[in-house]
Amino acid sequence: MKLHLEDILGYRIQSYQQGQIKINDTMYRDHLIVMPHQLLAWTIADPLAISMAEMEVILAHRPELIVLGTGALQRFPHRSVMEAVLQMGIGLEVMATQAACYTYNIVAAEGRQVAAALLLEPH
Repeated sequence: MKLHLEDILGYRIQSYQQGQIKINDTMYRDHLIVMPHQLLAWTIADPLAISMAEMEVILAHRPELIVLGTGALQRFPHRSVMEAVLQMGIGLEVMATQAACYTYNIVAAEGRQVAAALLLEPH
């Protein structure tokens, strides 16, 4: 029996370009949440619009780390949201989406419970 990295990762980000992400041979052009075994649409387009209600979509899956990709530039959500997530004992890393894609793949390959919330800038 051969074991491939794709079997371990489930959803693996193959490439990222402005406005689109390729995951498991499928191109996506909408904001989304990627987890090793789940892929969800996300309607958030601006980090400042992220509230705890929107974070609940991710938190319900009990990640140990959330990687927030905020488009071409690193932009932080409200401090209260970041503090609330961290107080739950969940790591929250905020970075540009390209870096978030790379980070997600590394952390997922380690077998950790990671969720990448990825905002895409217009193409």
